[in-house]
Amino acid sequence: MCARCGKLFEPRREHARFCSARCRVAWNREHVNPDKRVGALLSPEHTDDPQTQETALAWSIIAMRETTGRLGKVRARDRPQAFAVIGEAVWWVTIVDATLVRYHPEEYESALAGMPSARRRVTEGTFAGLRYVRNRMGYYADHADFVQPGIGADGTLDAPISAWTWKTMPKPPLDTLPPRGQAWEMSRYWAYQDHLAGHAVGETFELAAGFLTLASSIHAA
Repeated sequence: MCARCGKLFEPRREHARFCSARCRVAWNREHVNPDKRVGALLSPEHTDDPQTQETALAWSIIAMRETTGRLGKVRARDRPQAFAVIGEAVWWVTIVDATLVRYHPEEYESALAGMPSARRRVTEGTFAGLRYVRNRMGYYADHADFVQPGIGADGTLDAPISAWTWKTMPKPPLDTLPPRGQAWEMSRYWAYQDHLAGHAVGETFELAAGFLTLASSIHAA
């Protein structure tokens, strides 16, 4: 149901709260709190103050770039640190994605519309797969369950983190979720299997960060 008018609608994306851009804009105007401050930056998708949203988005883009950039700098032999950086990269990429989808859907769609159809399917599938990782990594599965360290030139498991690959995962148990929740999670699971499993971690984050940077630049323009 639309959070503004109560109308039933079929969401185009899992984060959709409104049936139309008009309802989204109207809801934001009705719920703006001029006293909100940048204290909400750590959860930019949860604030409705437009000025705070802009600051949070810009800050989150910077944090995302810095985190994904660390994939090529952390030593692969430091396993705990390597897995922690991958987990942090997943978190930042998906939070920036959620912020753009919720508050700037026109710019997000514009960035997707400018892609060839095959590239768009890969991009959307990659983000759905990353949402699956975000929802389960650290809660239902360990970081190491998702990622396979790569073999370096010397034959040891010391390949750069960006060359590590996503593992194939078994279907998740979803009995505790309602039918709609099960459908969402299975769609994410299959997206993970199709677009992440077997692919290099660096390849995934390069695609995701590149698209989000593009979408945010459209918004800034």
